[in-house]
Amino acid sequence: MIKFIIIFLFSLPLAMAQLPGQAFEDDEDLNIGGDIFQDFNEDLEAQQVMEDERFYRYSRFFGVNLGLGFTTFTDNRGLAYNDNHPTFSFSLLYFINFQNAIILGVEYSKHTMLIDTYVNGSPNQIIGAVETNMTRPFIGFRYYLDTSDLGTAITYSNPYFVGRMEYWYQTNVFAERENLSDQSGGGLGTGVGFGLEFPIELKKRYINVEFLYHRVNFFDKFTRDYRQIPDDPNRTDDEGNILISEYGFDDLRGDVLSLVINYHISW
Repeated sequence: MIKFIIIFLFSLPLAMAQLPGQAFEDDEDLNIGGDIFQDFNEDLEAQQVMEDERFYRYSRFFGVNLGLGFTTFTDNRGLAYNDNHPTFSFSLLYFINFQNAIILGVEYSKHTMLIDTYVNGSPNQIIGAVETNMTRPFIGFRYYLDTSDLGTAITYSNPYFVGRMEYWYQTNVFAERENLSDQSGGGLGTGVGFGLEFPIELKKRYINVEFLYHRVNFFDKFTRDYRQIPDDPNRTDDEGNILISEYGFDDLRGDVLSLVINYHISW
């Protein structure tokens, strides 16, 4: 019994000496977990660096668009207007990365109404031609689709979606009636659509085709000036002829459709 006690007392310090080593090994096990997260973050950083290097090497940074196109309208405004093509367009692009770009620009189009009858806003004389000039500055965002896994034809066309905020300045000029003052106003608008870019020389020159649908709050959207006047036999001119209102437009509601072809230069 005494021998057993002596052996136990001598072996106890040896067992206690091994405990710090085991605790150190446990700490190393915990540190392995920390290294895993550190390696993961390093992989993400390395991947981001590679993506940035690829962008600076192969992507475009800035671009300029010069374009001509068509602008037309729906509903009553589309019925009233004759579109005087072309539409003129100028814009600048800043590429954030391969898929995202900010666009800033301005467009101009001209349209004509021919009012050759008596209407509510001019009951005693025919207005004639009304020339409408529309200028709209805009800022927008483009999202280029990732076509790396798609066919060559789709990849070659560089498809993208676009959204814009616009402000439409509008001036109506009564070209045949000097006694009528010009009308001017503005309204906020939005445009959404899609486009294609076909390279002429990669990273430098492209042909861009863009289609947009616009919703605009025109200042004369609900005007009653061009409404048809109900028949009235008492409405006569100086010679006694009855002034007949043959047609009219209850208002000038309508949305906008545009198609612009741009010559794109980038660097």
